[in-house]
Amino acid sequence: MAECKIEENKSRCNCTYEPCSRKGMCCECISYHRESGQLPACLFPNDVERSYDRSIENFIRVYKERGRWW
Repeated sequence: MAECKIEENKSRCNCTYEPCSRKGMCCECISYHRESGQLPACLFPNDVERSYDRSIENFIRVYKERGRWW
């Protein structure tokens, strides 16, 4: 089993929700958002992530509007 690289993950995490207990633990973050019908912050551009709308619908809308992966 691979060791979780929490500090390395945190350096790339764009989540602005400060009290989040899952920062740097990607597997826990993905599981949490999946159970909530959402996507994690790292799949959104920074300006969209700050809205905290992590819905799949918002992801699709932003992707279509911007026409590319950011």
